[in-house]
Amino acid sequence: MIDEKLLQISSYQGEGYLPLVHYEKWRIAELRYCDELLPQNIKKLQRHDQTDEIFVLLKGNCTLFIADGSDSIGEIYAQQLMPLQIYNVKKGSWHSHTLSPDTTVLIIENDNTYDDNSPEQPLTPSQQKRLIELSTNESD
Repeated sequence: MIDEKLLQISSYQGEGYLPLVHYEKWRIAELRYCDELLPQNIKKLQRHDQTDEIFVLLKGNCTLFIADGSDSIGEIYAQQLMPLQIYNVKKGSWHSHTLSPDTTVLIIENDNTYDDNSPEQPLTPSQQKRLIELSTNESD
């Protein structure tokens, strides 16, 4: 067995988001399916004011929702993630995502990405409807 000082092995089999590796100024997490990320359950978008956030689809299906706007959410767009491609959500971009039950997404972000520097904005009923429409269009 290799000493953990030489090699750290991490995995996650649960639901939702869990950071697995922290090192100096960055962390790596896995995101897995959870009911709150079904399109009809997404009630808000989030942005990170101090960092970009990287998503890499490892398996399954994931649609990334991105919106323009600074203080409020503007136009919402959908991007179907392709396996093993790097998607860098730029600092200050409103975003969320929906996942199929078999999905695993790798997330890389600054280790200081917390709620106090990651504001959330509630979606209006028409924005929630738009998210559902975009999700349906992406799966066609």
